[in-house]
Amino acid sequence: MTARRLRWTAWPVIAVLAAVVPAAGTAGAATTPGATVTVNARAGLATVPDTALGVNHAVWDSQLGTDTVADLLGGAGVRTMRYPGGSYGDIYHWKDNTAPGGYVAPGTDFDTFMGGVRRAGAQPIIIANYGTGTPQEAADWVRYANVTKGYGVKYWEIGNELYGNGHYGANWEADNHEDKSPTAYANGVVAYADAMKAVDPGVKIGAVLTTPANWPDGIVGSGDTATWNQTVLSIAGPHIDFVILHWYPSASTAAEALSRPEQVSDMTYLARDQITRYAGAGSGRIGIALTEMNSPVGLNTQPGALFAADAYSALLENGVFTVDWWDVHNGGTALSTVAGQPDYGDSGLLSSATCLDGGCEPALNTPFAPYYGLKMLSTFARPGDQFVRAGADDPLVAAHAARRPNGDLAVLLVNKDPDNARVVTLDYAGYTPAAAAPQVFTFTNGATSITSAASGSATSQTLPPYSLTTLVLHPATVVSGPAAPGQPTATTTDRTATISWPAAAPAGHPIAKYEVYRQAGAVSEEWGETAGTSLSVGNLVPGSRYTVNVLARDTAGRVSWASPPLTLTTTAPAESSCTVRLTDANDWASGFVGGIHVTATGVVGDWTLTFTWPTLRQRVTSGWNGTWVQEGSTVTVTSSAPLATGTDVGFVADYGGPNILPAAFTLNGVLCAAG
Repeated sequence: MTARRLRWTAWPVIAVLAAVVPAAGTAGAATTPGATVTVNARAGLATVPDTALGVNHAVWDSQLGTDTVADLLGGAGVRTMRYPGGSYGDIYHWKDNTAPGGYVAPGTDFDTFMGGVRRAGAQPIIIANYGTGTPQEAADWVRYANVTKGYGVKYWEIGNELYGNGHYGANWEADNHEDKSPTAYANGVVAYADAMKAVDPGVKIGAVLTTPANWPDGIVGSGDTATWNQTVLSIAGPHIDFVILHWYPSASTAAEALSRPEQVSDMTYLARDQITRYAGAGSGRIGIALTEMNSPVGLNTQPGALFAADAYSALLENGVFTVDWWDVHNGGTALSTVAGQPDYGDSGLLSSATCLDGGCEPALNTPFAPYYGLKMLSTFARPGDQFVRAGADDPLVAAHAARRPNGDLAVLLVNKDPDNARVVTLDYAGYTPAAAAPQVFTFTNGATSITSAASGSATSQTLPPYSLTTLVLHPATVVSGPAAPGQPTATTTDRTATISWPAAAPAGHPIAKYEVYRQAGAVSEEWGETAGTSLSVGNLVPGSRYTVNVLARDTAGRVSWASPPLTLTTTAPAESSCTVRLTDANDWASGFVGGIHVTATGVVGDWTLTFTWPTLRQRVTSGWNGTWVQEGSTVTVTSSAPLATGTDVGFVADYGGPNILPAAFTLNGVLCAAG
């Protein structure tokens, strides 16, 4: 049943600018290239949840629930398993283990699935059938799972990819409802949530959203008044506990594929921003689950392993509470050679032993390279660890770091160069590693296991070509400081922010002060310190995004871990001699038509409006009612149209990733208010 996932290739997003990777087989430099990695323990990111590493399990898979597969998944650190398998979620009926129109392998019923979940030490995430089911059927499933059997199934999705039900043109998702609009789906989510929570108030309900910059994100369908996400969140927001995203990035080369994780922070920022805007009061409780993902290149080879480790880390750092690989078994589609190794075009983590023209896959359940990418992640980041900021000065090296409750620090390094090793120098801020050689875990191209040895030093490591490397460091000294401050919040204007946070719990000595740091790449910039639990800062850039942490320092000089991160965005000024209103008038998930309405007083003759795109992936391709110029990420439009009563200018823009709109505009150098 491999056709289920092939359909995503029909909906590519526009490729972003990728780092240039030397072609396989080219000669390396005379000396091994070097890179510097900075690890900043003061720059805290999300905490690793116990649901972090997930996979999809499907009822067409005859190996579902077997001891062999459960042990392999448990050994890789998988802690979440999704069932009954993607689009099968909207045709599957749990009571009789059938999926009309699809194939269900013998021995793949819900109880068998739960046996495998428990053996692996994982927990389930279940797709309730929206497309061809009913709220009552879903409520009965909750009753059977949690009341009759005592499985304690917490996470329930309402359907799968329902935006693919034909409403926007493409039709791969089963949906028997006469009304296939986002409004109908959102009202259905409310009905399902009410019925399921009446049985077990503790269940968590998830609604399907479109992933930012992935079709049909941004599109307003026929008869609709808003996008899928705005509609679903506005109606169902008060009734749900998490949202569901799927991500199949488009790429034609391994180099492009390995550049895609850089989009993650913008993607999750936009998703969170939409939740905040549309889901109503208390929307901060709504989590983000990415329940399907796979590599666009090298599904069974080293690019897939590198992509998996890098993308999972980036998503989890940014607060996604589960990332679920598609899938455990899927079956080969075409034999090719990638990075010198046979690749079968098989989306599964484990071999299905498929035979293709030119050769067969390895024996059934043999792990493919991405399996080891997940296994490396379980070595790197464990539930309860806190991700901290790490970065490299080389685009072919990705770096992630996680601080452990016992004081250890783990660093994951990804060498994306298929031909050359990297000698990496590691610098640390807010952390002093012990002098002893760290424990180093390595997975190299073509390997069939992860190796482990004490090697190198905390400040220097050599990364093999196309490799994953995790080093686990011990602190030079173990100091028990105060607890971390709680989750900060903020209020903002165009140039100021007031940040507040819950007090930290002391540990033997009183709290002397709090220090507020802004994350600037992999380094931190101190914004200020205070004895209280609030700090106001000024001189910020209007329409800009900042991520900050708060640390507590006690009277003995001991410093806490970083607080959870807070991302805040400054606004346009409340008042100005000019106003600007930008609208996304028409969007097709890789470009859009933008309209800008400008008003001003005291402006006669020629004028110039200026704004800066938040990313380098956005580009104006044409414009009207003015002369449009883009240099780098800065856009200007010059005109002489009268502004006293307002004028409209417009443009067409392409985007190759999450489309974050600018929030600050200047007219002849004057910062404008929002219109």
